[in-house]
Amino acid sequence: MQRREFMAIIGTAAAAWPLVARAQQPAKKPRLGVLLYSTPEEDAQAKALREGLRELGYVDGQNISVEYRFAEGRPERLGDLAADLVRLKPDVLFPVGGDVAPFVSKATQTIPIVFVMSADPLQLGLVASVARPGGNTTGFTFLQDELASKRMELLKEVAPPYFARGVPVESGSSRQRAAGSAAGCNGTRRAVAAD
Repeated sequence: MQRREFMAIIGTAAAAWPLVARAQQPAKKPRLGVLLYSTPEEDAQAKALREGLRELGYVDGQNISVEYRFAEGRPERLGDLAADLVRLKPDVLFPVGGDVAPFVSKATQTIPIVFVMSADPLQLGLVASVARPGGNTTGFTFLQDELASKRMELLKEVAPPYFARGVPVESGSSRQRAAGSAAGCNGTRRAVAAD
């Protein structure tokens, strides 16, 4: 994920929720709970988040409070870290990554959750639909089955001699069906790799 894309996403999410939080409790500083998979030293997304918030006029400790939790590459820690953030009662929870978001979603049904991931939020059970997420969870995903046809067309246009006519996806998934359909609809052989 490019730094600018990430900052744009952070900016959009950050710009929307503090207004609601301030309208409800004007004296309270907005609180953001952030859960990341990696370590603080390695996580470029945490740095991009801080920079994005700063560009929007939010400085941690001054006009916003940001609580970070890092799983340090250990997936077994995600559940406890998500529960820890929920106990802090932030105004919004911000899990970064498809492997992180389900843990935050399981930890609360009341605190708003805004996710950023490259996984399918429908398959993870985070949202009812892309158009109407429902519940307390919404966010941004970079993989959408609806775009599979356009991606295949772009790949064929950019690298015609190398066009592999295949997309590595999980067999039997909705992404497999979308990619297979896309390959068939743009003049190539139907091609979908399994598992």
